[in-house]
Amino acid sequence: MKKKEDKKKDIDALHQDLEKSRNLFVTGYEKLRVEQDFELRKTVRAAGGKYRVVKNNLAEIAAEGTPAQEILKGLRGMTSMAYTTADPVALAKALTTIDHLSGGRAECGIGAGWDEIEFASYGISFPPIKVREDQLEEYAEVLRLLFDQKRASFSGRHFRLVDAPNNPKPVQQRLPLWIGGAGEKRTLRTAARFADGWNAPYLSPDEWKRKSTVLDEWCVRHDRDPAAIVRTVNLGFYMGANAGGTRRQEELYHRHWGRDPRGMTGFLRGTTREAGEVVARFRDVSVFRINIALREGPYDWDALEAFARDVMPAFA
Repeated sequence: MKKKEDKKKDIDALHQDLEKSRNLFVTGYEKLRVEQDFELRKTVRAAGGKYRVVKNNLAEIAAEGTPAQEILKGLRGMTSMAYTTADPVALAKALTTIDHLSGGRAECGIGAGWDEIEFASYGISFPPIKVREDQLEEYAEVLRLLFDQKRASFSGRHFRLVDAPNNPKPVQQRLPLWIGGAGEKRTLRTAARFADGWNAPYLSPDEWKRKSTVLDEWCVRHDRDPAAIVRTVNLGFYMGANAGGTRRQEELYHRHWGRDPRGMTGFLRGTTREAGEVVARFRDVSVFRINIALREGPYDWDALEAFARDVMPAFA
């Protein structure tokens, strides 16, 4: 059994690592078989990352004041963690391993980022949008090369590969890469070049359709079949199950979005009938899937149940 001072050293060392981590993968250790743990450990470390198995109460203590604080809060038992401050190579290798562990069900979603306050709270630099879009484009290309090619070489301003392997390859012949965002000049161009799925947040049906048409145009320019890219939308959920719930949800909507200067219009508000009408409009402009976006709780479980019971069956 470790002495108290040794445990403190372990916690301090893990805290320092978590402060610097850029990517973090967490799983319940009890759910991993021995061979899965070995493979994940080997892959993460080969990519320059770190792998730890720790008691959850110690992980939670070590994470206080770091970007991982919320992720590691309230877990039970033992936790397996992989984390890195490195580049997309580590993410590609970790995702490949996850694809094997999950039997070919891993998907990857990336974007240029938008919430400067969130970046600051996690201690991550927030460069100008041009730099973030440059990074996104290179990041997507590097991931695609590592997933698809036996060995990959790439020379960009932010990332570089020289005859780099990623073996074994993912279980899926093409591991799906999603790109989120609605910027017409850069984000949609990057999606047209590399993405298997595109997701746009908080747009009206008409605006989503217009953005989707821009994506089609970028696909033509880059010799991609527009039909090869699945298209979805994030909608804020502020629907109520009854009159009282609708009133409370409307108050919550105005608290969350009333002062937002960007004029977001993609929300499910009002009654189940009104929410269903919005969903129907998105169906009519060829949205493949709607993702319900929830902000901080407490959440209206009655409203979610009403949406599943009264709205979703019409679109099954």
